[in-house]
Amino acid sequence: MAKCAHCSKTTTFGHNRSFSQRASNRTFRPNLQKVTVFEKGRKVQKTLCTKCIRTLVKTA
Repeated sequence: MAKCAHCSKTTTFGHNRSFSQRASNRTFRPNLQKVTVFEKGRKVQKTLCTKCIRTLVKTA
């Protein structure tokens, strides 16, 4: 499932707007990456969004 393991960010929905302002449905998908993270001294593979990966690098 397209969901971040840290912040629970998922797919959201919105509209494409043409020049004539007609609305057609579209999806906004989070940029998810599989990352190996140390958690309680163990290597764990998690699916995280890039924003969470950046904040984890800053705090580590």
